[in-house]
Amino acid sequence: MVITIALFLLAGLAEIGGGYLIWLWLREGKPLYWGIFGGIALALYGVIATFQSFPSFGRVYAAYGGVFVILSILWGWGVDKKTPDLYDWVGAMICLIGVSVMLWAPRN
Repeated sequence: MVITIALFLLAGLAEIGGGYLIWLWLREGKPLYWGIFGGIALALYGVIATFQSFPSFGRVYAAYGGVFVILSILWGWGVDKKTPDLYDWVGAMICLIGVSVMLWAPRN
């Protein structure tokens, strides 16, 4: 379980950080190398996700989507200084519950 969570967090930081660097390059005029580093981080995200032990690609990536919602809120709060409101947190908790159901529900 610890490795699963660590992989989700590491992949999330690579995905959000990479997207953020590309955003800064294209939208805020940062140098090209910011975009290149962002692309590398996004590629690393794709590699990190393959280390999950879950056998289903779609299920793992759907679960990443829920985790990324929470990480994006935290990124916006910490980096962009946009304080999340009650509805941000409620939505994030709904996503986290959905992720838990997708990954750990009993199946045949």
